[in-house]
Amino acid sequence: MEEKWLTWAKQIQSIAQEGLTYTQDNYDYERYIELRQLSAEIMETYTEYDMKTISELFTNETGYQTPKVDVRAAVFREGKLLFVKEKADGKWSLPGGWGDVGFTPGEVAVKEVQEESGYIVEARRLLAVLDHKKHPHPPSPYHIYKVMIECELVGGDAAESIETSDCGFFAQDELPPLSTGRITESQVGMLYNLHNNVTLPPVFD
Repeated sequence: MEEKWLTWAKQIQSIAQEGLTYTQDNYDYERYIELRQLSAEIMETYTEYDMKTISELFTNETGYQTPKVDVRAAVFREGKLLFVKEKADGKWSLPGGWGDVGFTPGEVAVKEVQEESGYIVEARRLLAVLDHKKHPHPPSPYHIYKVMIECELVGGDAAESIETSDCGFFAQDELPPLSTGRITESQVGMLYNLHNNVTLPPVFD
């Protein structure tokens, strides 16, 4: 579902980053810098990101480029799913964020739920591993894998956080405005289906 221009920009960026990592030739190094600049210009032309932001995104990592991992927790209570309101855009998402070094995916899910909603949960089941570009998210400069983990509510109370201003449980037919860079309506439907059919295997891609 990803636009061709975005796929090409990411591929150019990936080639440039690999080249900058492994080349020992000064001439090639300059060419890879130009390739990275070209990919940034494509991103600036077709997205809301400015060149400074894009350049920072494209130059803050070194070494062989790999997908980033976004871990999201699916917490159900009485048939409703937990959402948090993101301060960044004023819309709603599942608790979660980038995977942290030193934590397993389940530990990240548990930590993010408590930090963003105040609730205490235990990770129970892998629901899905999704490729961001295969789903109707807005364009992103990153190639992202989304890991969805079902968690059981065991305690805690609703609370705000640095990144979120509210939280609540919503039924599938009463969803709040979604932060589509983080979660989509079709993905929410998938999570409800997996939750209601525990014998189904995890979804991938």
